[in-house]
Amino acid sequence: MGVGLLGGSLGLALKRRRLADSVVGYVRREASVQECEGAGAVDFATLDLAEAVAGAELIVFCTPLAQMLPLARELGPALKRGAIITDVGSVKSSVVAQLEDLLTKVGGHFVGSHPMAGAEKTGVGAARADLFLNAVCVTTPTRKTNRVALRKVEQLWKDVGARLLRLTPDTHDALVSRSSHLPHVVAAGLANLVLEPGRPAAQGALCANGFRDTTRIAAGSPEMWRDIALANRRNLTAALGEFMADLQRFQRLLRRGDEAAVQRFFEQAKRRRDGWSQKAASSSPE
Repeated sequence: MGVGLLGGSLGLALKRRRLADSVVGYVRREASVQECEGAGAVDFATLDLAEAVAGAELIVFCTPLAQMLPLARELGPALKRGAIITDVGSVKSSVVAQLEDLLTKVGGHFVGSHPMAGAEKTGVGAARADLFLNAVCVTTPTRKTNRVALRKVEQLWKDVGARLLRLTPDTHDALVSRSSHLPHVVAAGLANLVLEPGRPAAQGALCANGFRDTTRIAAGSPEMWRDIALANRRNLTAALGEFMADLQRFQRLLRRGDEAAVQRFFEQAKRRRDGWSQKAASSSPE
């Protein structure tokens, strides 16, 4: 449900690899029906939620976080008994808490998942069949999770090229608050600061590759990132506190003109980033 970048890419991957008998997309606008079908992301799209899920063995929520609970409540009467439901949400604790018991009561099995494969572009027009290739996909089972459903959800992500990682919902949210959510806030804050309308006309002309690369993700969906920030606000608030404290330490070094300490700051960042990059490259298949 939801045929944007992630939903559309999943549909394309399923169809290209012939992993589903039929791929149905639930959309909110009439114009999206032809757009999704024309892109080849679904076999057919519909504005009727009951029609979209009727007889479905697997349902994937690919919507902004705030839409998932209302949709789960609405689809209950049309859900096939034993159907497996998962999602692609960037926050897991609240989604799992809201959907797990609710969908179990109407005969379904919910398994939280999060493919780390987003991009700043949105909409089905940006979808790619290879979006999940070698991306890490986190599943977040609980003690209540149906193990057969878990294996099938993990097999889904493996089949579209993802690498699996299991975490608890709380651990997932704490980790992504630093590695995913904080960078987006920083990128958005930098774009707001530097491109403020009151700046001199030459300011934009002096925003070159470094600014472009650092702020790329600020072009993402405001609705999606609003939901993410609010849903993970406790962890994100803590991550922002850590980051601002580090920036303040660096600010003090600059005020003192501490050449050696400033160099150590950049050396440490380069060493850690290079080490991460090498490890990431070594874990990627040829």
